[in-house]
Amino acid sequence: MLRQLEELEAIARRLEPTAAQRSAIQNQAFEYTGQFIESLAQKPGYTQADCPDLSALEVAELGKPFEELLSLLRDEVNHAGINPASGYHLGYIPGGGLWASAVGDMLAAATNRYAGIFYASPGAVMIENQMIRWLCSLVGYPATAHGNLTSGGSIANLIAVQAARDARGICSGNVRQAVIYFTAQVHHCVHKALRITGLHEAVQRIIPMNERYQMDTAALEEAMKKDMEAGLTPFMVIASAGTTDTGAVDPLDAVAGLCGQYGAWFHIDAAYGGFFILLEEYREKFRGIERADSVVLDPHKGLFLPYGSGAVLLKDAQKLIAANTQHAAYMQDAYGLDEISPADCGPELSRHFRGLRMWLPLHLHGVEPFRAALREKVLLCRYFHEEIRKMGFETGPEPELSVTMFRYPANDPEAFNRKLIDALHADGRVFFSSTLVDGRFWIRCAVGSFRTHLAEIRKALGMIGECMEGVI
Repeated sequence: MLRQLEELEAIARRLEPTAAQRSAIQNQAFEYTGQFIESLAQKPGYTQADCPDLSALEVAELGKPFEELLSLLRDEVNHAGINPASGYHLGYIPGGGLWASAVGDMLAAATNRYAGIFYASPGAVMIENQMIRWLCSLVGYPATAHGNLTSGGSIANLIAVQAARDARGICSGNVRQAVIYFTAQVHHCVHKALRITGLHEAVQRIIPMNERYQMDTAALEEAMKKDMEAGLTPFMVIASAGTTDTGAVDPLDAVAGLCGQYGAWFHIDAAYGGFFILLEEYREKFRGIERADSVVLDPHKGLFLPYGSGAVLLKDAQKLIAANTQHAAYMQDAYGLDEISPADCGPELSRHFRGLRMWLPLHLHGVEPFRAALREKVLLCRYFHEEIRKMGFETGPEPELSVTMFRYPANDPEAFNRKLIDALHADGRVFFSSTLVDGRFWIRCAVGSFRTHLAEIRKALGMIGECMEGVI
């Protein structure tokens, strides 16, 4: 047995590279990372490409040289499809990719601190909780609030919906009498959350919107009043603070008043737009967010962090904890501590120390450049909106945040604009996406990357003009 253990140890130790091996791999990885970032301005926002070598790759008994694997990442993974690290990504809601966050992720992964429970890593949990308290202060929440750093808005919305369900005692016996209200612009992850939590069996009311695609509060009040009179329970209103399609912000304060009047849980999905509250001139637009029972924010949008960075906040931390805490005998050493553990605030027990990717850039850079970047995105979107209109395009409402939509008013606008988006994708220098709003085909421009500046917007406008010539 001892000889067998020696033989197995010799093979298993391959998982622990020597200092020289680590140095060689680090140098290659960091050199490639630097080259990738430096070349972004010359790379397209979208590339239609196959991945033949990656498709043929199989896990084998013996390993492969790092150089070979890095080449696959460079030539196929990071070459094909959308380039979300690029300032030329103007489709969907762009994610971030701050270099300081990447360093934070490397440090978190290499040190492998377990950030789920305070007992396991007090410092890691303190970092995450400090970030949560800062987010709570942004939305105006009291000291009784808390939250969780999640993988994104989908899990964040799920946690909020689950907490609302449990706090209001919605169960199989009364779910069909409970009513949930939202507009047609609500993010589709909310529908997933309702299905996962069983709330898809509740009554769902789609509230009409005004001409700016904001929730019509008069229609909401009428719906809630009728439901009360019919013996139903207005359970939850889900408002949006920055919709994906149009960037609209619902009238939060008015919705908060109605939720208070009818006793409904008020949830705000501010995954995209919430961080614009950092701008003094936008705070009035978000008035009422502090009255919500729960709020979702996505730091991988408004703070430009890498994908996998979401947050859910609840005004009453105890409702969040009650919906998520479970005890296990083997975890008894970890109980009874004062600090709130992330594992008690969401479905994850095993989780990445994702707070470091937020903590490091905020402390390294300070808040000022984040404010400047957000303000720049707003102005760039307005500039694009004005310039595309000068080119003869029909546009949606004036941008409320940093998303606008446009379409060319051809004889057959649906067919023409579908051809145009195909041409834009085939070109690929700048990436745009399309959507359907009220059954009409639109092309979206979402200015959200910290690497998008005036030069990128001008290049985008020029590309659209060139593609138009090929479509007309």
